[in-house]
Amino acid sequence: MSDFVVVDNVEKSFPLSGGKEYLALKGIDLVIKKGEYVSLIGHSGCGKSTLLNMIAGLDLPTAGIVTLDGLAVTKPGPDRMVVFQNYSLLPWLTVRDNVELAVGEVLTEKSTQEQREIVEHYVNLVGLSGSIDKLPTEISGGMRQRVAIARALAIQPKLLLLDEPFGVLDALTRGNLQEQLVRICEENEVSALMVTHEVDEAVLMSDRVVMMTNGPGSKIGGILEVDIPRPRKRLEAVKHPSYYQLRSEIIYFLNQQKRVKKMRAQKVAVVPRHGLEKVNLEIGFVPLTACAPIAVAQEKGFFQKHGLDEVSLVRESTWRGVVDGISGGYVDAAQMPAGMPLWMTLGGGTVAQTVPVVTSLTMTRNGNAITLAKRFQEQGITTLPDIKRMLAESTEMPHRMGVVHPASMHNLLLRYWLASAGIDPDKDLQLKTIPPAQMVVDLKNNTIDGFCVGDPWNLRAELEGTGFTIATDVDIWNGHPGKVLGVREDWAQAYPNTHIALVKALLEACRYCADPANSEEIRKILSQREYVGTSVDFIHLGGPADVVPGVNSVAHHLFYGDNVNRPSRTEHLWILAQMARWGDVPFPRNWVEVLEKTCRVSVFSTAAREIGMSAITYGKGAIKLADGSSFNTEDPIAYLNNLDIKRDITMTEVALDLPRAVA
Repeated sequence: MSDFVVVDNVEKSFPLSGGKEYLALKGIDLVIKKGEYVSLIGHSGCGKSTLLNMIAGLDLPTAGIVTLDGLAVTKPGPDRMVVFQNYSLLPWLTVRDNVELAVGEVLTEKSTQEQREIVEHYVNLVGLSGSIDKLPTEISGGMRQRVAIARALAIQPKLLLLDEPFGVLDALTRGNLQEQLVRICEENEVSALMVTHEVDEAVLMSDRVVMMTNGPGSKIGGILEVDIPRPRKRLEAVKHPSYYQLRSEIIYFLNQQKRVKKMRAQKVAVVPRHGLEKVNLEIGFVPLTACAPIAVAQEKGFFQKHGLDEVSLVRESTWRGVVDGISGGYVDAAQMPAGMPLWMTLGGGTVAQTVPVVTSLTMTRNGNAITLAKRFQEQGITTLPDIKRMLAESTEMPHRMGVVHPASMHNLLLRYWLASAGIDPDKDLQLKTIPPAQMVVDLKNNTIDGFCVGDPWNLRAELEGTGFTIATDVDIWNGHPGKVLGVREDWAQAYPNTHIALVKALLEACRYCADPANSEEIRKILSQREYVGTSVDFIHLGGPADVVPGVNSVAHHLFYGDNVNRPSRTEHLWILAQMARWGDVPFPRNWVEVLEKTCRVSVFSTAAREIGMSAITYGKGAIKLADGSSFNTEDPIAYLNNLDIKRDITMTEVALDLPRAVA
């Protein structure tokens, strides 16, 4: 498809009283192809309708340019037709006459009879043949909107501009008209730009969804490619593997924008007290059994004990929410997958720039498992060699498995496990990033074949008969770091005493979680809505005595003890090598300095000493993995070069701009 509409660095501002102005849009770059259907979505006031009006020629940009077929848009034209939120019908004309007026003005080359046939065709298309001779006052509001859509389609424009066109229609009419409109656009190669607030509408109808950030100075926050094949039927589209992933991505974006707006409005001041630089903290977490130390520190008063009087916990549905919260400064600290501090420090994935993050506490180890759909167990696929054979023989492609984040141990362990059997996790199957709480739902819907995640979701899949545990992390790397405490490096520098107090509170909470006598109490805490929010039956902390009847295994979380809580640079080097192996981050030439910067052992040591836990030991031996391979910590580059299955590995020198934090 060729470029049809080009929006080039467009800005739009509106004058205010007192000589001031309101900047509505800033730096908008967008290309719409011939025959493409694009949706604009965002919260009210983000400039969606303003952008649509400029493309329509009803308004002009303050800066930048909009072109249509290579010509600058300076005024409205019959090649663009707008369907507004209101009906814009002439009340003294019938349905037929309202549509015929537009057709007569634009399609002048058509005979009167041809024009009449066109009018009747499009009125019939929107289901109003029986009301064609009625006045607008004699039909419902939804029917009037259908007249406006029929009028827009009847003049056969090159570009259809729709400003929430289905908002007043009932669900059945809306669904039918959505499918008809997309089909008409496809058949006639009409491009369309639609403003919508409906997430499902955007996914169902669009080739791409453009997500707008909050105003003032709104910009494009992201563009999603909708890979669901056309023609699309609603009931078929929702079964496509990408449907709920796309839907979740849009909902996440909208929720994040709402949160940003709230944070801007609050402007919470830093509150010092008790010799600490800051006592009012916001701490992010994701609802998993592994969030137990954070929940316990809040519920049992460990934060307050160490002077952190005003701690609010921010429950994120995805690890991406944690990334955005730390990157944007919306949270002070967060529970993170073990690889996330390095991933953010090195600019992994979609992070626009490097965000130096440090970790000074390992809060959990183990706790993850690999679950496959029950149908595979029924087919006799119960081991890793079985999976390899199945993939080699299967005509059902592609097979998909869910992980929660590229930097998570779930992703790295699953990849390592598969690759150890000669399975390429990117070529022999597909790995999808899915929020933890969505894993079981996707498994039930057959949009994924399995997943690697932390409990309670593996256990829940087994108890509900949806899946079975084919391997646990104990089978791959027993004692691996699971979740860590992460803070921005500049935050650690600004609040060194607060940082130590936070580690002390969470370290005490980790010890509380490790005591079997507290297990039932902790399970009840985690089951509450503000934490994991699921049945207590699905929550188990693990341990030799923790057995659930009818379940292969229960994740064995390690919260406290020797070789548990002290951050290990050796372990983080393995994580770094694995992320570089799969192309998620470059491998830094100055990796020794990067690890020293990221793993703040001194902060942990100070915190442990001040609460009488300095006797905790830590392991210095080699990392032992189930496949029997050895990890060369002295020469990780040689280790990477000797791997059979890997992506193209890049290397770079990482600038260590900030001085070492005070600990």
